[in-house]
Amino acid sequence: MAIDLRNHKLDRAFDHIDVSGGGEIERADLLGLGARILVGFGESPTSATGTKLVDSFDGIWAALSGALDRDVDARMTREDFHKAMAAAFIDGERYEPVFRPAIQAVAELCDADGDGFVRPGEFRTMLSAFGTAYDDVDEAFDRLDRTGRGVLSVTDLVEAAKEYYTGEDPHACGNWLFGPL
Repeated sequence: MAIDLRNHKLDRAFDHIDVSGGGEIERADLLGLGARILVGFGESPTSATGTKLVDSFDGIWAALSGALDRDVDARMTREDFHKAMAAAFIDGERYEPVFRPAIQAVAELCDADGDGFVRPGEFRTMLSAFGTAYDDVDEAFDRLDRTGRGVLSVTDLVEAAKEYYTGEDPHACGNWLFGPL
């Protein structure tokens, strides 16, 4: 069951990147996801915040390519993506040094006023960049809001992402990061 859950979550992650639905992704597709996030928050990719996000997404692609022993310009199929994510971030040791900084950059971007909290509107902006259905965003936010305060801390969002990408518990709150599975 854990493998089925992992595959389902990785399929969704692949679909966040493969917006054309062509069945293959490349570096530009992952950077396109980063660009959609930046545009949603009105952030320039050349600002300090934008550069941090772009560089961290580039680092993810380099780690994925490296896990497959491929050049960074190579394309990946869904199966390749599954293998690379497992090798680099789930079973491998690249999550903390590579993936977490990217998640942190996205979470900090969502915290528009810098107070350490992400509000429902900011969360909605982020999820729209990932292609989450509008009707699923409120329930996802409520599931992730473990304190019931109507806000998510940046730390909560980063930890939810770790649960989503690396967790095997089918009941984990982080599984709701992008809406219902």
